[in-house]
Amino acid sequence: MIHLLHVGTLDYSTGLDLQHTLVELRHQQKIGDALLLLEHPAVITLGRNAHDTNLLVSREQLAARGIELFETNRGGDITYHGPGQLVGYPIFDLRGFSPRIGAVDYVRRLEEVLIRTCGDLGILCERQPGFTGVWTQTDPPRKIAAIGIHISRGITSHGFALNVTTDLAEFELIVPCGISDKAVTSIERELDTTIRRMPAFEDVANMVSANFGRVFSRQVLWCETLDVLLKSAPSLINVES
Repeated sequence: MIHLLHVGTLDYSTGLDLQHTLVELRHQQKIGDALLLLEHPAVITLGRNAHDTNLLVSREQLAARGIELFETNRGGDITYHGPGQLVGYPIFDLRGFSPRIGAVDYVRRLEEVLIRTCGDLGILCERQPGFTGVWTQTDPPRKIAAIGIHISRGITSHGFALNVTTDLAEFELIVPCGISDKAVTSIERELDTTIRRMPAFEDVANMVSANFGRVFSRQVLWCETLDVLLKSAPSLINVES
């Protein structure tokens, strides 16, 4: 079973604290597998493989624009999170799957969730050899979702970012994921609105949730509040959901 929680908008620092708490609880087997879906205010994050040269403006310029900057322990290079982007943080124990899921297979499954979600909207997407993430089947391909994970003793954290209605101009502040010759895109930009109306953000989140259940072969259980998810240890963190 996957316990699903739509957190709403959460600043990145609080999101990190929440993940750390849930990872520790998952290690202690006080909670089951959980999936957090949320949005972040504008923030740029640097993964373990990030290069400073991929940040194209100064830290002072970012601060003046109200954009935070964080170094994280996730894999990957540099990326942007902001309003209109669906961010997902699965807190899964990969040892609990049969057969056990390895790191590469886990990333491929995250990609599959997002490929299916875009496909449900009529946006054909695929993987690109040598790159992590999800790309449109266009010429040239455009990146619609980024993935960066961390695994500690079998427990996952961090995850994916799917551009729904994201302001793509913000990606001009960086070399997204360190890839300079490929553009980023969003569901809003790729959707053929002559065939299908633009879905609400919540609808996209629900589609992602459903595809998590299908790809990971688990029932997805909605948790109305954070206290429901943390009922075994509700006092460890205070976050408004």
